[in-house]
Amino acid sequence: MRIDYGSRLDEAKSLADIFEVVKSLVLNSTGKCRGGLMLGMANLGNHPQGFFGGFFTTGSNVIVLNKIPLQRIKETRPELYKPYVFHVLLHEYIHSLGYLDEAIVRSKVHHITKEALGEEHLATQMAANTVGFIKHLAYPDVSWKPDDTGLELVEGFDRSSVSYIA
Repeated sequence: MRIDYGSRLDEAKSLADIFEVVKSLVLNSTGKCRGGLMLGMANLGNHPQGFFGGFFTTGSNVIVLNKIPLQRIKETRPELYKPYVFHVLLHEYIHSLGYLDEAIVRSKVHHITKEALGEEHLATQMAANTVGFIKHLAYPDVSWKPDDTGLELVEGFDRSSVSYIA
């Protein structure tokens, strides 16, 4: 039975929902998975020609998303929100599985996204060429690096790491 990842992404209501789609897709595509991850939201700054969408620090269990592109998307093209979050979470999740080389991760993300969502999906287009979306992700003509990133953890992000008390 083939899973309709496009519909699952469309139906996602939260960051945790989008991450569940990412994890399911990666498990189906690569046979690999990882639980116990947390999501932090932070102001990682802005640069009109490029920026950090997020990062994963090797040896940690936290994926960090930059709040600035999410804010910019809401102002310019809200329909990019889910595809963008999917793209960044998929990229950082692949890193969390031990893939450290950026070129390899970008290639894997593009291949996995194209296979699951098709060539025309916005997430696939982002995976193929993020630069084409920069004007919707970064504020033009403004560059800044925050003094304090103010990391905020998202509650209930990785549902597979929830423990139950009987």
